[in-house]
Amino acid sequence: MPIIVNLDVMLARRKMRSKELASRIGITEANLSLLKNGKVKGIRFATLEAICEALECQPGDILVYEPESRATE
Repeated sequence: MPIIVNLDVMLARRKMRSKELASRIGITEANLSLLKNGKVKGIRFATLEAICEALECQPGDILVYEPESRATE
């Protein structure tokens, strides 16, 4: 998948646990875990906004686009 979720990196930089972030932004730890592991197909802007506010970061600090390799060409 070309979108990489770097939520673990930002949590480590901010010295915050997943449980604390989930509580601050109002989602379950299970849903946050799915997001961290890239198991979701989408994220609401309101959720992304809450994450950025809690971690004092930009969306680009969390979500990164990396094109798939073109080894098949």
